[in-house]
Amino acid sequence: MIVPMEGKKPYKSALSVKAGCERASEPTGKTIRNMRLNKKKQKYTAGEYVEAILSGDRNMLSRAITLVESSLSEHRQTGQEVIKKCLPHSSSSVRIGITGVPGVGKSSFVESFGKILTARGRKIAVLAIDPTSERSKGSILGDKTRMEQLSSDPNAFIRPSPSGRSLGGVARKTRESIILCEAAGFDTIFVETVGVGQSETAVHSMVDFFLLLMLAGAGDELQGIKRGVVEMADMIAITKADGENINKADLARQQYENALHLFPPPASGWVPRVLTCSSFDNSGLPEIWKEINSYLEYTAGNGFFNRRRREQSRYWMYETINENLRERFYNNSQVAASLEYYEKQVTAGEISSFEAARCLLDMFKNSQEENSKLTE
Repeated sequence: MIVPMEGKKPYKSALSVKAGCERASEPTGKTIRNMRLNKKKQKYTAGEYVEAILSGDRNMLSRAITLVESSLSEHRQTGQEVIKKCLPHSSSSVRIGITGVPGVGKSSFVESFGKILTARGRKIAVLAIDPTSERSKGSILGDKTRMEQLSSDPNAFIRPSPSGRSLGGVARKTRESIILCEAAGFDTIFVETVGVGQSETAVHSMVDFFLLLMLAGAGDELQGIKRGVVEMADMIAITKADGENINKADLARQQYENALHLFPPPASGWVPRVLTCSSFDNSGLPEIWKEINSYLEYTAGNGFFNRRRREQSRYWMYETINENLRERFYNNSQVAASLEYYEKQVTAGEISSFEAARCLLDMFKNSQEENSKLTE
């Protein structure tokens, strides 16, 4: 802007504005609505999902996993159709469960181990379960950040999922996600647990090989063993076996090997191995893959591999029944309207917890019978 002053030469202000394009008009309400509609995700049919997944489309694979994780009935129906059509193209991968206490280095192990496998031509999918906060109901979902190198690998696919309220922090639809990843052509599936609660039991029921990661020098190793977890493990790997920690890791390996002799032999007939490894310098990781292959050959030879897969399918049938019954119970309108009343009765000591539960279950049963009569 030119500012004239009497008796002086005009000068240019530092705040001057050059002429330019006219300012765009403010978007109208109609324009904003159209923009929001365009941002909405396009709906796909089950056939379109399956076709894209079989062709290796990772974007559609991610969308399909989101679909099966959704609690909306519309999404659930489409998701089940996708799973049904993908099922004949699954079951061709190696499913590996990885667990360990927080801080043992699960994510670091998966990234280093995964890079070794992709370098050998394997295509890996990582289904990482992030714990859901009981207070905020949110999850960090930071595994892609922790696995920065692996997430950029063209032969790797990382999918963090919130654990929700499912058993032991295991995502409700992880098993269905495995089927979708196998149909997309991934031949090695990692299922990484949160390492707390009873998540190990659920993961063990959906994988072929169960790897337990342990730390050395974190206290009395043998006292720290959870008997049930060790009995499920097909291998124990002592992590962070590098630098000054090598001797401690080797000592821990010997202690675990001696402890494993006290356990009854597993149903597979396989004798679990104890190895040391380091995600920092990759030492011991090729040996772990070699032992996994030895396990797969051994269990395929004695028939345990296929028998275990059949047992897992049966187990998840019953788990799905229990889960659906639970959802139908809590989504029942009469039950939902009465829950708060019975909660107050129980907390006030006016009725026992067992009596309140029985009343609610009877209410649910009666409502189901009434709905059945109306539809006849």
